Amino acid sequence: MSTKIHFRDYNPKQMILFPQRLDKDIAENDPVRVVDTVIDNLRLNNFKRLYKERGRSPYHPRMMLKAVIYGYMNNLYSCRKIETALKRDIHFIWLAGYEQPDFNTINRFRNRVKEEINQVFTQLVVVLAEKGFITLDVEYIDGTKIESKANKYTFVWRKSTEKNRARLIEKIKALLDQIDDAIAQENAEEENRRSFTPAQLMDIADELNRSLEEGPNPGTDGQKEERKERKKQIRQLREHAGKLGEYDEKLRILGERNSYSKTDHDATFMRMKEDAMNNGQTKPGYNLQIGTENQFILDFGLFQTPGDPLTMIPFYNSFHSRYGRLPNTGVADSGYGSEENYRFMEEAGIEAYVKYNWFHREQRMHYEPNPFSVQALYYNADGDYYVCPMGQHMERVGTTHAKTESGYVSESARYKAMRCEGCPLRGSCFTAKGDRIIEVNHRLNEYRRKAHERLTSEDGIRLRGRRCIEPEAVFGQMKYDMAYKRFRHFGLDKVNMDFAFFAIAFNLKKMCSKKAKKA
Repeated sequence: MSTKIHFRDYNPKQMILFPQRLDKDIAENDPVRVVDTVIDNLRLNNFKRLYKERGRSPYHPRMMLKAVIYGYMNNLYSCRKIETALKRDIHFIWLAGYEQPDFNTINRFRNRVKEEINQVFTQLVVVLAEKGFITLDVEYIDGTKIESKANKYTFVWRKSTEKNRARLIEKIKALLDQIDDAIAQENAEEENRRSFTPAQLMDIADELNRSLEEGPNPGTDGQKEERKERKKQIRQLREHAGKLGEYDEKLRILGERNSYSKTDHDATFMRMKEDAMNNGQTKPGYNLQIGTENQFILDFGLFQTPGDPLTMIPFYNSFHSRYGRLPNTGVADSGYGSEENYRFMEEAGIEAYVKYNWFHREQRMHYEPNPFSVQALYYNADGDYYVCPMGQHMERVGTTHAKTESGYVSESARYKAMRCEGCPLRGSCFTAKGDRIIEVNHRLNEYRRKAHERLTSEDGIRLRGRRCIEPEAVFGQMKYDMAYKRFRHFGLDKVNMDFAFFAIAFNLKKMCSKKAKKA
């Protein structure tokens, strides 16, 4: 005997298909509810001044902020993908109240709030501190290179620009020497005493052209040939002036940098770890510095210099401008262990757990320092002299000064051995001619000694172990879990804006994760 099968009713074209409450199918602990609650409690008063009072009523900035941040939390960094999600995803539909701004509107909103979004990030970090997720007392600092959207083959290098500009100056001088006109000679004598400018060269060309036009018409073939040659020289002078203007503009854009991209003038060519060809290829990008605590991003900064030492002081100044104070403890790797940074942290009252160059070597089980290295030589502080491995005194003979790119001046003392000729250890000690001379930065050595004491203490061992799972873990989650490996905007201001949105989304996602684990 066969039984009749009864299926559930299926009618996708019924008049009332969705429930009366759209959030019926959204869990109570879903991250979208956290985003909705947190952003509703943030102060967005500054957003109102970004809109005009007349015209069509814009979308509410709070709704737009929720949609963009929740998109970033779900690895949606494209405005078109966020627009699609606002029409298809029930979480986005509920969060936006069924508003459906298009991708152009979303993009304009991001660009409109590029100044205020940093304040939103700061507010969120303060909320995290109030909730007990962070303390703002300890900051773990590290940096990474993020590739720019710029074309990696449209580069400008300082050395080639300066070399080509110098060659052009020589061509201009040779061209002015060929012009025997009184105007050109008078201007050339002035220019030999100072550098050429494109405007001055154009003035010379205009005066030469004016004198040529006001002169008598050529009668003989020789005069015609001379007039033709003079016009050619004027044309070349104008071309050189235009080319000189291009080189000067390139040097202005470079500033203190060594390179930039033609499609993104703010991006500098740097060596990236994510090199598919494994050939050390440089790519246009930015040096991203972040400070973390409990794997939350406390602060961030984007720099155009590839190295890390010069970024620490501006980064701490950024922290102070955000929160009105500095952290009590700073933890960083050896890339930040410079005299300038140690001195700043000591004067600012920050307890520095910052490694120096050879700290890792000193922690090895079978480490034995080179007996001929400067660090291994005995120093007599009272007599201010060093003792070489043969027992000879190395007296102080002078002082040298070195200036960093930021303008900081460091001082090193020079010590010279009295007589190294015939020493049996000379081949192992040093190989240069004459007597051995060493340079010692006593202030930096004292900072390193204090850093070694802190790093090898109980707190130092704990903080060193914690540093490996703080910024490094954040970078890993950022690049591989959230697929944020490349910027999608041109210009430093827009890149800052984009990462501010990402940092807000990252912190909210981390807060949801920790709340879920605690539950």
